Amino acid sequence: MIFAELQCEQNYSEMHFELVEYLKIKFSDIQHGLQGDSWIWIFEGDEKVAIDSFSSMKHQIKSESPNRDLVEQVIATLSERYKLARYDKPEFEPHEDI
Repeated sequence: MIFAELQCEQNYSEMHFELVEYLKIKFSDIQHGLQGDSWIWIFEGDEKVAIDSFSSMKHQIKSESPNRDLVEQVIATLSERYKLARYDKPEFEPHEDI
């Protein structure tokens, strides 16, 4: 599910490493890559939050976990530095069952 989207003028590929470095300050278990699209995975215990550009030209904050604690932490962290458009109700990704 998609919970929010970064509202930045920069192209997602130009922002990738800046985002990774910023998120590493708060979160210790991060994987990332930049191969056509930007993807960043943040792990905490059994939870995973993805920040990626797979279905948008902007970074979107996503999670499949029913527990939203990590999603809220990631959104709060990003909100300190970046403008976010937060969805009132999380949106399904095209591959998710409704």
